[in-house]
Amino acid sequence: MKTDGAKTKKILVIDDEGDLLKLARTRLEASGYKVLTLESGELAVETARSERPDLILLDIVMPGKNGCQVCKELKADKTTSSIPIIVFTAQYPEEEYVKTNTEEIGADDYVLKPFDAQELLAKIKFLIK
Repeated sequence: MKTDGAKTKKILVIDDEGDLLKLARTRLEASGYKVLTLESGELAVETARSERPDLILLDIVMPGKNGCQVCKELKADKTTSSIPIIVFTAQYPEEEYVKTNTEEIGADDYVLKPFDAQELLAKIKFLIK
């Protein structure tokens, strides 16, 4: 079911798990969003600057540059600082860290993997009105 106006909204999903990227793309595109994906945090800031997504879904645990580093960089950059970021993770103790430090790392919200599609879509809709 497509959401009114979602078609014009662009979401950047960053996760090192290919299966999760495919799942997220499928669910978000089915709701009418345009979806861009990255498999690492290395190009996240550059991609966000050039593509100007309406929202970023960002995994915390990734090899190389992790989601906390990426989130802080995005929020410190004047070009990308206003883009809402939802972080997610499935691993403990990262799960506890995300729950208690979302604001500190600059994220606007969080979800835990495996994510509930309806919960995620509600958070996205709230953040990109």
